[in-house]
Amino acid sequence: MTETRHDGDAVDAPGRDGAVSAVDNRNRTAEFIANPRRAVWKLSLPVMAGMGIQMLYNLTDMAFVGRLGGDAVAALTFNLPLAFFFIGIAFGLGTGATSLIARHIGGDDKTAADNAAEHALVLAVGVGIGIVAMALGLRVPILAALGAHGEALHMAAAYFGIVAPGFLLAIVNVTCSSILSGEGDTRTPMAIQGMGTILNIILDPLFIFGADMGIRGAATATVVSQAAAFAAFIVYILVRKQSYVEFRFRHFVPSARIIGDILRVGFPASTSMMIMAVGGMFYNRIVSVFGTEAVAGLGIGGRMDAIYILPMIALSSSQVTLAGMFIGARRVDLIRETLRYTIFWGEVMAICMAIIFWLFAPSLAGLFTTDPRVVDVATHYVRTVCLGFPFVTVGIISGRVFQGLGSGLPSLVTTTLRVLLVSVPVAWVLTRLYGMGLQAVWWSFVGSAVLSSIVAAVWIRRRLAQVEAELAAE
Repeated sequence: MTETRHDGDAVDAPGRDGAVSAVDNRNRTAEFIANPRRAVWKLSLPVMAGMGIQMLYNLTDMAFVGRLGGDAVAALTFNLPLAFFFIGIAFGLGTGATSLIARHIGGDDKTAADNAAEHALVLAVGVGIGIVAMALGLRVPILAALGAHGEALHMAAAYFGIVAPGFLLAIVNVTCSSILSGEGDTRTPMAIQGMGTILNIILDPLFIFGADMGIRGAATATVVSQAAAFAAFIVYILVRKQSYVEFRFRHFVPSARIIGDILRVGFPASTSMMIMAVGGMFYNRIVSVFGTEAVAGLGIGGRMDAIYILPMIALSSSQVTLAGMFIGARRVDLIRETLRYTIFWGEVMAICMAIIFWLFAPSLAGLFTTDPRVVDVATHYVRTVCLGFPFVTVGIISGRVFQGLGSGLPSLVTTTLRVLLVSVPVAWVLTRLYGMGLQAVWWSFVGSAVLSSIVAAVWIRRRLAQVEAELAAE
């Protein structure tokens, strides 16, 4: 039986054989409490580096596919909501695991952290197999329902048919990353996922153009790169046993309580991502009446949008681990400190990115396509949506703190408000009933971001006061 650490010293942990391991597999709670602001960057910067590599992939992937023509870009765009759906499953399971593992580690209960990690990995494999198999059988009607038709539908279905195993592997990979993040290690996931992404960037042109596989080559490159990352995670976690949490599947017994603890945060988080995926489906449907060029412009605009979103997600990711560890250690004051600190730097990033997007939107869009109509749509999209970046920042960071506290519902409520109750209905009404153009759709994004961020800011302030009162009463 593994001995639980109680000292929290910043030293290398003993290896499995009793020797000192070179791996940084220790309880990091004391270190993070001693310097919480440094902890924000220690957790966020590796994720940002990984996101930067992912962003480069998003840009190059769309650029390569864009050279295959408008139908290929539209086919990839129609697959984005499906990809978002699968990643949402992984994000939810991983977030639930990160929160639970961090809270147990903060409370100095390593055995419980180990059990949470085992359950998260088993859930990821089981759920991933089920939903990917179901989506494969229904891919044509699903893509048609999203508005794909003709050659774009044929290409979109072919792409998904090949990339589906990659989605399954991605679910497991994201969950493994989240498990390591829960113990305060974001460098290892960045290195592994970054390796897979760089491999994808290298393979894209080789398969798309060198092997003359077209959009099927893009899908094949994704599957190969995800498989490589999966193999690396398995070796690190299960073969070499280099993580702080340990896996003992020979003695694994499913626990409804642990599954419930993971899903209490994970299910709302997954549902939030699915709502955004459904929102993407509605947006594609709403925009599709304006033509294939409009859908392609929306897809390219979304890829450009990710230049802001991905770093913001990386910055906010630290809050799940830190809020979890700090609540486990009963330090609400540190949760407040890191929340304010993270929002400040998030706003700095958001304003800088908004200025860059406003000034250089046409040039950025031109990197993906030479079609002037598509460039025009993407430019108007980015120049409008960037005005909501400062508000989106507050919503994202506040939601991650809620998840770290073990509360998944607030993030679900604000996402539902932003997407399903405001943005989608407003966009549909303005374009269908009032005959307004694409600009009305873009403005619906901004308005919904403003409203949901106000709700999130008020809610997190009240929640922290409530938690502090509850701890004081114990």
